[in-house]
Amino acid sequence: MIYQINGCAPCRPVPFNPGGIIVTRFFIEKIKKKSADKQARSEAGALVSGGASVCANILLFIFKIAAGAISGAVSIISDAFNNLSDAAGGLITIFGTKMSKKPVDDEHPFGHGRMEYISAMIVSFFILIMGFELAKSSVEKIITPTDVKFSTLSLIIMAGAVVVKLWLAFFNDRLYKFTGNINMKAVKTDSLSDCITTLGAVAAFLISSFTSFSRADGIIGIVISIIIFAEGCKLLGEIISNLLGKAPDKELVSSIEKTILEADGIYGVHDIIIHSYGANKYFASAHAEVSAGADIVSVHNIIDAVEKKISREQKLMICIHMDPVEVDNEKLLSAKAQAEKIIKNYDLNFSLHDFRMAEKGGHKSYIFDLVIPHNYKKDNRQILDELGEIFAAQDENIKPVITIEHSFV
Repeated sequence: MIYQINGCAPCRPVPFNPGGIIVTRFFIEKIKKKSADKQARSEAGALVSGGASVCANILLFIFKIAAGAISGAVSIISDAFNNLSDAAGGLITIFGTKMSKKPVDDEHPFGHGRMEYISAMIVSFFILIMGFELAKSSVEKIITPTDVKFSTLSLIIMAGAVVVKLWLAFFNDRLYKFTGNINMKAVKTDSLSDCITTLGAVAAFLISSFTSFSRADGIIGIVISIIIFAEGCKLLGEIISNLLGKAPDKELVSSIEKTILEADGIYGVHDIIIHSYGANKYFASAHAEVSAGADIVSVHNIIDAVEKKISREQKLMICIHMDPVEVDNEKLLSAKAQAEKIIKNYDLNFSLHDFRMAEKGGHKSYIFDLVIPHNYKKDNRQILDELGEIFAAQDENIKPVITIEHSFV
């Protein structure tokens, strides 16, 4: 996924937390100056995020343990240990980022960039465990409620914890939009979940302190645990999607296609495939249509120049296959135009490439690859039968020989 990193969108003022905005802007500007490309910014952002998370959560752990000891509220003490696990999550983010920077080796020729996804997945597991443990302790509190003693100091500490966690969520949201590193999104989700947990603990603390309803702590805890568990599942689903290989960003695909087609001597492009090996780490391949009659050395030089330009501009490695096509054969071009018109009339989402024509005894075979959406409702056999009838209706001597495939972008 590619993000805009040169503009000021991530630093745009928001209507709250002016101190947090200043700190956030400071760190992003420092990363901008020290990190020249997207990958370096992603790594720097993860290190800053992890460091901030560790420091903030250790401080919150200390203050919440004190607040829990003063008030006797088990929910506050449980929330404190949740902050300790969050600090461990920050260390995992740093570790994952360091591992993702390891250079290629014999066993990992594409590098270790996907370690970012692994570390983000571990943080998402922490969120799920937190939701489960909160639900478990909440049920116990409903069955066996405990007395809570009101303390103004404890209330102030908990309110301060909410402010700190809101800033961490805000900070990591800006870093995520700036770098595209999913670890920042994991920390943001975790921080927002902590805000909900802490607010719930405050609400339960107040209700239990000023009313006789001692089971409020447990009931509120169950509601919060469901919300946290749902957020953890959502984040885990996104991380798994990245590991499985999600579709690349459309802007990146369009940019690659545009650069290839801008080169002299290239008449078409198809079969673009992009693989992600971590945030902003891509490897790509494509087929470029060139004149079958052109000098092969000249064509190679053109392709080589395009590959270097894309690598330089998009910071990815690409291999472009040369597909020879007849560009001066009027009869072939006319037949191709006829086939393209039939295909577009059948479905505007269809396209064709690698068109060839073979003639024998007055019969013509139109040979081409047909690209269809991967989730198209009709099965391939039905498509082939219907297109065969349409071509025959145009000219009974035409026989389409079609290979169906789907796009990978």
